[in-house]
Amino acid sequence: MNLLAIFVIAAALAIDAFGVALAFGIRLRRVTLSRTLQIGGVFGGFHFLMPVIGWWLGTGAHKYIEPYAHWVAFALFSFVGVRMIREAWKNKGAASHPDAAYNPAHTGILLLLGIAISLDALAVGLSFAFLRMDIRLPAAIIGIVCFFISVIGLHLGRFTTRLPKLGALSNQLNIVAGMVLVVIGIQILQQHGVF
Repeated sequence: MNLLAIFVIAAALAIDAFGVALAFGIRLRRVTLSRTLQIGGVFGGFHFLMPVIGWWLGTGAHKYIEPYAHWVAFALFSFVGVRMIREAWKNKGAASHPDAAYNPAHTGILLLLGIAISLDALAVGLSFAFLRMDIRLPAAIIGIVCFFISVIGLHLGRFTTRLPKLGALSNQLNIVAGMVLVVIGIQILQQHGVF
């Protein structure tokens, strides 16, 4: 898998973090540097950690599924992508994010949201293990991209009031991100000579 594909995966995985950070920015309206580093750091940190955990779990199971590894990777990417598309359709016309009511000043809530929005990255880490990829660079890229996308979302939310159709934009981004992950899964099958 090339570097561009890893950046695309990282951006797709960060869409949920962007939506939550956007909602936080709208809610807080005033965002300090320490709050920016806290929210970006938690979201980026979990997006770095989860692929590593998934990769570690996957390396132990790799010997049992090696002949089917590309199919498993395809299934994981497709599962994550289809889930993102389904949730976007389900939340069509809803508020920017269901977690918009939460107060990010509470560290416990922030940590729980950090875990929740990075679970897709766990599945991606598993697929990297099945593809026998070194996880260090992809995990670092995923974490850093998520950090910056979260910071952008936070400050974009701060600069805007409740714009109409903000939820629709978030849902459209999730649909695009989901389709990108499915396409990457198909590309993995193509690289392994399935078609």
